[in-house]
Amino acid sequence: MTTMFRFVTAHRTGKWYSDLVTAQQQAGAIGAGFRDPRSGMFYQYPGTQLETQVVDDDDGEAIAA
Repeated sequence: MTTMFRFVTAHRTGKWYSDLVTAQQQAGAIGAGFRDPRSGMFYQYPGTQLETQVVDDDDGEAIAA
């Protein structure tokens, strides 16, 4: 099983990514937050939510939580 991550704002929804770092790096494209290049820390904008889902590797379908 794999955990997938995406960021969601009030007006946009990001794509699902298989790791949190990639989801954070792409979050700026939807206005969900930004990664500070000096510290490497991710700063999520107010109102942004991180969604996760667990995907069964055998068939690629999400498992209901």
